[in-house]
Amino acid sequence: MEKAQKIGDIVKVEVIGLQDYGVFVKFIETEEMLKSDEATKGLIHISEIQSGYVKDIRDVIKNGQKLTAQIIDIDEFNGKISLSLRSLEDNPQVHHFFRKKHFTNPHDKIGFKSLERELPNWILENESYLAAREQEKK
Repeated sequence: MEKAQKIGDIVKVEVIGLQDYGVFVKFIETEEMLKSDEATKGLIHISEIQSGYVKDIRDVIKNGQKLTAQIIDIDEFNGKISLSLRSLEDNPQVHHFFRKKHFTNPHDKIGFKSLERELPNWILENESYLAAREQEKK
């Protein structure tokens, strides 16, 4: 028998519990679900509630609220179903943080300038080491 639920399905759910880390939901049963013995509960993690920052889930979602969500993961070993509201948003918020990349960090004194300063010392150190090894061989 085919599974009634699969990743990518869009389902109707009802909120049955709120936690700081996510929302517990139960599927609003359809005929297909009634015929199968599959789990009818799932979790919407706080990161999947909406795009952007969610300080408190209770400001966005209320207990008993009916929602449309998308199944994003089904753990076949323990039967846990993960859902997302964010994947169904029409205009999701996109945050791009552009940071200028520096090859030399003036605060940590690292980068090409510090290599340039130290290179003559390293060369002298290595030459003296090689000369000492040459003396040991003789």
